[in-house]
Amino acid sequence: MSLKGSMRSSDTVALIGYRGTGKTTVARLLAERLGYRWVDADVEVELSAGKTIAAIFQESDEATFRDLEVEVVARLCGQQQTVVALGGGAVLREENRICLANCRQVVWLKASAEVLAQRILGDPTTAARRPNLTNHGGRNEIDQMLLERQPIYKACATLEVDTEDKTPADIADEIVNAISG
Repeated sequence: MSLKGSMRSSDTVALIGYRGTGKTTVARLLAERLGYRWVDADVEVELSAGKTIAAIFQESDEATFRDLEVEVVARLCGQQQTVVALGGGAVLREENRICLANCRQVVWLKASAEVLAQRILGDPTTAARRPNLTNHGGRNEIDQMLLERQPIYKACATLEVDTEDKTPADIADEIVNAISG
């Protein structure tokens, strides 16, 4: 775990990281501990579009999804006393990175590609709701996406938390201790 930066203009806590790091589960637990509400940005995109992310990709393209995501991230990062679980690729758009810079904390949840692959394969909702981002999917996709995204996650994060070999409750407690200290 490492912590950088100081308090920002919003008290929103944003969770970033690749799919399978536990952002949604940890967001719920973290919000309970902080007395905040929590929101999953991907769910908000789906509600806004009236369809799943997979359907958005199938009927349009990734750019259409990312445009919707920018609107949702701007709205969510401007809220008070909220923990936001962001989609794994939200940091790719500069507009989202600018919004994140105003959050109280941006927590990067991390895990190895091997652990992420195991978690994603074990999640029955992943295939139905989340499209592959490359032609391959699986471990090759994870390796490729992590190579591209890790420097961006690092640049955005005020706090980095390794999620391997920890329960979601332990991760939430670790974040609370880090941001309250």
